Formats: sequence, structure tokens, C-alpha cells
Amino acid sequence: MDEFAEALFGQMGVELNEEKEIRRLDENIAGDPEFNVEFDGLESVCEDALPEMTEKAEEFLGIERNAGVRIEYPELDDLKRVKGRKVFCSQDSQEFVKELFGAVAAEDKSRVVKLIKTDPAKYLVYSTYAIQYTSKITTTYGDYMDGTIFVNRFVLSRYPGIILYKMGKPYSANRQRVAAGYRGAIKMTILEEVIHSMQDQLYRANRQAAMEVNTINERLAGIILDLGEDTVKILSEYLQLQAVPDDFPFARRANLFFFLNPDHFLTGQVGPDVMTYTHIEIDPKISGYIPELLQVYKEWLPPIQRHHAAFSTMEGMAGYAVRGILGGDPEFEEYLSTFMGTDSTSYHVRKGMGMDFTAHVREKMGRDAFATMARMPPTTLELKDPARYLRRATAG
Repeated sequence: MDEFAEALFGQMGVELNEEKEIRRLDENIAGDPEFNVEFDGLESVCEDALPEMTEKAEEFLGIERNAGVRIEYPELDDLKRVKGRKVFCSQDSQEFVKELFGAVAAEDKSRVVKLIKTDPAKYLVYSTYAIQYTSKITTTYGDYMDGTIFVNRFVLSRYPGIILYKMGKPYSANRQRVAAGYRGAIKMTILEEVIHSMQDQLYRANRQAAMEVNTINERLAGIILDLGEDTVKILSEYLQLQAVPDDFPFARRANLFFFLNPDHFLTGQVGPDVMTYTHIEIDPKISGYIPELLQVYKEWLPPIQRHHAAFSTMEGMAGYAVRGILGGDPEFEEYLSTFMGTDSTSYHVRKGMGMDFTAHVREKMGRDAFATMARMPPTTLELKDPARYLRRATAG
């Protein structure tokens, strides 16, 4: 169990090192007497951007604003705990997830070990979220959940100074450029999250589907943890999994779960097109040792497809709207240049299934497209074939 806790933090090593580097540079800046440049406070810039970006989003999308949206500015540890609240799971698992993300935020390995012992099945399912969510935190500027925009204070309050510091002396020479890019970053962040706040039906569909997926994955973890040792060994050898010493039986089962987890196994075996399938078959030898496995996969397929479609539509709509609203905004273009090292041309040609779908439906339906997508999420088949969606959307 100790080694599993070590491995969890090891898989977040790159992110943890980036966090330390941000702190180190921030301390260097504070100790540099020649760095006397200041930027507008994060809260004031965000609060100024909120009404402007809300109005622009409402006008562009033709969807009524969520009037009660507010902004919070969590520091790093609190933001990691917020990420735990974005793991959609059954009420029975919420406390476990809260404790796990709290332990990760505190980098407390002993608490992680205790959680593994308390409920190993839940740990196998939700440790992957802890890795995925916290491993993107230094590149995440904002999040939206339940009426609140969470702005990443740790990153956004430090990045302007760090970027200017890296540009070198004299610091004042590039101050205006960085300040403009800073405002552009905040405009983008607030706009994206305001748009997410307007996608209530998509959000609820995504949340419900993700909760069902996680409940099914918990059941699969329990099935694998209950397998006999001989069965686990035979399957591990058959699937050519990494050899594990006999005195680490939990590790062998964990390896088997991570391999047979449908998101890994079916996507790897069938490919991304599994998101459009209605029927699944698996190797009969595997089914012979785990008779319940095929049924688990069949139950997993509908909610993962609903989750994939809703999430892709949410992100595609937001990306399309940001491009449409901030295209040509000089501060946003300065953000792309000074913060991201890219340009507006490269940004505006970004592709993605959700953005392609949004662009196609918008072209055919006009501004009504956004309200239609929010009210009537596409299926995964429709996401790949927007013409199919348009036939359904216009039929009524």
C-alpha cells in the first residue's frame, strides 16, 4: 500500500515539480530589487471582465445568462479540493473522493494508504481522477461548477510577473505587453466559464452519465478484487501484463483492473469508434474467467457515450464561441503571443470533434444552433455526422 501511495504521487511528479518551479520563480521575483513592476489585482480584473464577457456570450449564443454566477479565487490546495467536487460519483462515494483529493492536496501519503485500505475498489477508480485532474492544474485557469467560477489564483496571479521576469531586463520595457496578455487570459477564462454556466442541461446530462460510468467502474473493480489468486495470475499472463511478485497481490489485481477498465480496454481493442457502437464482443477466454465482464461493458457503453457527447458539445461550443467573440481582440492576441507563444491564426484553425460539430450546426441553423444543442444534446453518432443531428433537430 505504501508503494501504491508513492506511485500515485510519482505519476503527478511533473505537475508537482511545475508547482515548485512557479513558487521558486515567484520568490526570485520578490527578492529582485530591480523588479518593481506591478499588475492590476486578479480580483479587480476578473470582476471587470465578468459583466462584459457575460453580455458578449449571451449576445453571441442567444442563450439566457445565468444571472447568479459568482467568482471565487482558490489557492492551489483549495483548487485541488474543488477538482474533487468535479468528480461525479454516487452519494456513497462522495466522502471517499473528498478525502482522496484532500490527501493529494496535502501530499499526505499516509492518508492515501489509509484510504486504499478502507475501500480498495473506490481507490482504483478514483485515483485515476486524482492523477488526471491535478496533473493539469498549472495549465488550468478556471473551472465552473454549481453557479461559481473558480479562478486559479496560484497560476493567474503569478504568471504575469513570471513571464515578464523571463523576458529579462529592463522589466519595464515589456510591461504593457504582458499586462495586455494578462487581461486577455482573464477575458478568455471568464468567457469560457460563463459559457459553461449557460449550458445547464448539457451539464446535468454530462454529470448524470459520468456518475453512472463511475458506479459501473466501481463494480468492475470489486469483481476483479474478488477474483481468486490463480485466476488473476492466469489472466495477467494471458494479457501479458507486467509481472508482479507474489507478495504484492493487490498490485497484480490493480494492474488487471487498469487493463480491463473499459475506457482502456475497449478503446484499445476497438478504437475510438467504440463510442458509436451498440454491440460489443470480447475474447471468450477472458469472459471464461470473468463471466460478468461482458455485461459490465454492455452497461458501460450507453452512459459513456452520453458523457462523451455532452462533454464534447460543451467544450466545442465554448471553444467556438471564444474564437468568435475574442477573435481580433488585441488583448487576447497578446495573450496568445506572450503567454502561449502562438498566434491568432494558429489558434483560430484549432480543430476538435466538438468544435467541428458546433461549426457545422451553426452554419446550417444560425444562432438558434446553440440553444438547440444545449436543449437537445447530440448522440455520439450525430457528433460524427452533424447532418444526422440536423435532421432530428429540425424534425419537430
